[in-house]
Amino acid sequence: MIERFIKDDYTSYEDFYNRFEVNVPGDFNFGYDVIDAWAEEQPDKLALVWCDDHGHEERLTFGDIARLSSQAAHYFQSLGLKKGDAVLLMLRRRYEYWFIMPALHKLGVIAIPATNLLMAKDIVYRVNVAKVRALIVYDDEEMRSRVEQAMPELFEPPTLITLGDAVGDWQSLWAGLDGRPTAFARITGDAATHSLDPMLIYFTSGTTGMPKMVLHNYTYPLGHIVTARYWHALHENSLHITVADTGWAKCSWGKMYGQWIVGAALFVYDMDKFVPLKLLEKLSQYRVTSFCAPPTIYRFMVQENIAQFDLSSLERCTTAGEPLNPEVYNKVYQVTGLRIAEGFGQSESTPIMATFKWLPVRPGSMGKPSPGYDVELINDQGEVCDVGEEGELIVFTRKQRPIGLFAGYYNDPATTKAAWHYGAYHTGDIAWKDEDGYYWFVGRADDVIKSSGYRIGPFEVESALMEHPAVVECAISAVPHPVRGQIVKATIVLAKGYEPSDELVKTLQDHVKRVTAPYKYPRVIDFVQELPKTHSGKIRRAELREQDKQKYEQE
Repeated sequence: MIERFIKDDYTSYEDFYNRFEVNVPGDFNFGYDVIDAWAEEQPDKLALVWCDDHGHEERLTFGDIARLSSQAAHYFQSLGLKKGDAVLLMLRRRYEYWFIMPALHKLGVIAIPATNLLMAKDIVYRVNVAKVRALIVYDDEEMRSRVEQAMPELFEPPTLITLGDAVGDWQSLWAGLDGRPTAFARITGDAATHSLDPMLIYFTSGTTGMPKMVLHNYTYPLGHIVTARYWHALHENSLHITVADTGWAKCSWGKMYGQWIVGAALFVYDMDKFVPLKLLEKLSQYRVTSFCAPPTIYRFMVQENIAQFDLSSLERCTTAGEPLNPEVYNKVYQVTGLRIAEGFGQSESTPIMATFKWLPVRPGSMGKPSPGYDVELINDQGEVCDVGEEGELIVFTRKQRPIGLFAGYYNDPATTKAAWHYGAYHTGDIAWKDEDGYYWFVGRADDVIKSSGYRIGPFEVESALMEHPAVVECAISAVPHPVRGQIVKATIVLAKGYEPSDELVKTLQDHVKRVTAPYKYPRVIDFVQELPKTHSGKIRRAELREQDKQKYEQE
């Protein structure tokens, strides 16, 4: 399968970066050209292993996915859905997601995955701004209630579909599939899809304002060949899990597109809530070979006794979403012998860079640029940064546009132009590069702290704090200071067995002074039960900044 799109004969990172090229058919459609193609070649090949916390399990082959996606395409077509229409999905980690998405792709319908944690006001915003025609939700009374609360404020109420039984205005997906044809012929003519047509929208996390609509076209799945083959290092016998809800771009990164093009099987654990011990049990029970999770998941897993689980099947561990603290990296390596390979990207992209399979892992580094991504670090004067100098990460697109880089912010040319102008996409992320070409994350441009003339990246201070056994999670922010301009503040969640005290504050401050430069230590420390986070689990640093501003400006 993969040979249809790439040569896959690269011998080194340099060879990979310089020669990698994807054959992009003008009418590429993941539903037909990957799912149906696998079903034709190897219908019994395992595609998905799914389980939940209630003893349920499903094993679906590519033949199953092709059949169910075709039936779903016929059902959605019967509802009047057509090319260019938008459908919002709130499906948690239900296995139906993995045949609904190819069905929507086959029809040319724009898929908008969203988290099931959205409240009524969030649903109103998304449905109205994206002109959603249908809404598909997990079988949950509370979720349906939130959708129903939103209905009076919707400009055009969408068709409502549930994974459960039909009730009230809700149609049943499974009833809609019943008796539908098991094949869906490729659409031709004006309704056919083309590689640059809109395929997928992700709403950004909204950490600094109203969520933006990130639009991807039909080439996006091909961009994730890099993700699956060369970062996750998957092959046709892999069983891979990426810990992510279907509502977030990380799901597309690690739970469908590149992985299925490569021919790997997906392992999906539909957990009611994240319990580290339960996740470790599943990894051992199902003999998972490749594991990818955000740093938060790793942080809580290493608080448990990992050594009691048989993880010998694991071949590769990866992470992205936020920087990984070296202390967590070291603990995982001690137990598994695997070095966690970091990657970096955004909802707007495929991996912009990663620690690819040829590269030695450098703990804390994002790795090196992906092929097709022409990146530079630019300082405040608009100049290319020297080695070791911090600057904004810029992706230049004038000469080539990376496969998988977003098409723009949907129906928002002003916001698109603000981030993407003069032939370059401005990521808003600050990093530095070492003498060997490895990149190191500093923080979002808005998060960098300027204190007494020094620029302090939050991540370095967070990493130092995370090395202390008292700290399980932390976030660094800035608070105003009449003399220094800003000072460093740490908001800390303590590990089990530790209590807040003035003595502990001083201990942690001294620890940071020893581990990193003395001027970077947190002059203010707050202890909290939990950090404010987005639905996707990212720390809401904008909320911390606002809280700090209100609290310390009043003082």
